[in-house]
Amino acid sequence: MSLSESTVSFSVFTKPWRTKSVAELGSFVQSLGFDGIEFPLREGYQLEPGEAHKLPELARQLEDYGLRIFSVASGTDERIFGGCAEAGIPMIRVMPAIRQAEGYLTSERREREKLESLLPLCKQYGVRIGVQQHYGNHVTDAMGLLHLLEGLDPQYVGAIWDAAHDALAGQQPEYGVNIVWSHLCMVNFKNAYYHRTNGPEAEAAEWKRYFTSGSQGLASWPRAASYLQERQYNGVVCLTAEYTNEQDVERLIRQDIAYAKSLFK
Repeated sequence: MSLSESTVSFSVFTKPWRTKSVAELGSFVQSLGFDGIEFPLREGYQLEPGEAHKLPELARQLEDYGLRIFSVASGTDERIFGGCAEAGIPMIRVMPAIRQAEGYLTSERREREKLESLLPLCKQYGVRIGVQQHYGNHVTDAMGLLHLLEGLDPQYVGAIWDAAHDALAGQQPEYGVNIVWSHLCMVNFKNAYYHRTNGPEAEAAEWKRYFTSGSQGLASWPRAASYLQERQYNGVVCLTAEYTNEQDVERLIRQDIAYAKSLFK
């Protein structure tokens, strides 16, 4: 398979647009040029967790705009598995929590046991759990994801590799994707860098993470895209539409989907 033959589907996390109606959301995402969405099945959005049984209706409404629901970001109650299965949504995205009071390894064991306990629901409903790394009190990098997931059946529990969070942790994209390849079920494209918030005269430096457009952060989208094509990845690339500059989300996501698509030609 040549690089030009590698195909991916482009998804967008619709978290920034909670106030849009479903029709407005579908029309807007269609205009951006995405193939589908990751839907935040959370409190305060177009559907909330208690309305998981309405996911099939949401899926049908979005089909009118040529869009699929590739994943939901939500909890792991059985009703959510059931709603996803009925709607044909293949994956629920989660982010394991690391609690400082417990310590990393104890937290990791707790999260591993939770994933193991969900395997019967994954098998029953045919819905996969996608586990993503995230900075802070989470599993932060690809190696941490592998350590958490190793030995679990990737048919039921997969790894979502996030370009920004792996870069913030200091990992190179080729290594990060390679590390989780055995369990890779989706790729998140976003970008970020560390921004110093005080001057050099301060007693101690203070830093914050600044989430920016695809070409401006620590993560190299071109290197990630090239490696994914070398490995013949044909899954979902999700642009998370996460920007510190929340006022310019629409402009930035339009730029980023055009940039991402250019990298997979």
